[in-house]
Amino acid sequence: MSQQSNLAVATEAPDRAVPRLGGGRRRNSWRRKEAVAGYVFLLPWLVGIVGLTLGPVLASLYLSFTKYDLLSAPRWIGLQNYVNLFADERYLQSVRVTLVYVFISVPLKLAFALLLAVLLNRGLRGLNIYRAIYYVPSLLGASVAVAVVWRQLFSGDGAVNAVLRHLGWHNPPDWITSPHTAIYTLILLAVWEFGSPMIIFLAGLRQLPHDLYEAARVDGAGPIQQFWRITLPLLTPLVFFNLVLQMIGAFQSFTQSYIVSGGTGGPVDSTLFYTLYLYQQSFGELHMGYGAAMAWILVAVIALFTGGLFRTSRYWVFYQDQAR
Repeated sequence: MSQQSNLAVATEAPDRAVPRLGGGRRRNSWRRKEAVAGYVFLLPWLVGIVGLTLGPVLASLYLSFTKYDLLSAPRWIGLQNYVNLFADERYLQSVRVTLVYVFISVPLKLAFALLLAVLLNRGLRGLNIYRAIYYVPSLLGASVAVAVVWRQLFSGDGAVNAVLRHLGWHNPPDWITSPHTAIYTLILLAVWEFGSPMIIFLAGLRQLPHDLYEAARVDGAGPIQQFWRITLPLLTPLVFFNLVLQMIGAFQSFTQSYIVSGGTGGPVDSTLFYTLYLYQQSFGELHMGYGAAMAWILVAVIALFTGGLFRTSRYWVFYQDQAR
């Protein structure tokens, strides 16, 4: 290349750089506008998470260290609310009732859901109809209407006692008003809400490899052995998933106890769920600081139980990828 041509290229280079810089500025401007538009679309969510979730959470944490009754300004009392809780007999009773409810209702619900899922997985005709029918209780179980119906069914002159008298039990108890049986009616109501875990189990059953069952049948394994040796181990991830969800939901149960006991937790505080006592203290007695302390203890307990399940899952949850 001649010296003249090199000189021409050198003199033209700055002129060519100008449009590239202009294009970069336009791209940067377009990216800024795109980012602004993205933040504008995110703004409603940010306002909601800060104003309706994060703000109230931090406010409740602060109120748990105060004495606050909605009518006067909060007064800082430190850990006094937390100390008072462990000297409150009704609070301790609500803890006992809630633990009984969680430890009985959750395993029963999961076992019943798994049993029905196994039955529905046996190639029944009209499976989709049965699946929809069995899922309905999950949609209605925690509603006020179903809790009212449940109270009528298990009252002294309800349908359950009518059936029992017809079967020969002349003097059945009033299941709702007896402190020995009232909690079990709520546990039965919780078990009746088996639809959601059943759908998850049924989806898992339909994904299990058939060649394992064929090999087991060749080796002479019966249905019960196939269930304990193949089905249940392969379903343990779903059992773990359902267990975590149902446990958290059981700790937060409120509507059933509120409706069936008329908001009192009776008889003799036998159905006094933790959340019901929290509601009574916060909105009945206006002990907002006390209720906030109860709420944070509940959060800590749920986190503790959930963390314990995750910690122990390595010993009983089997993932197929681990075997490869």
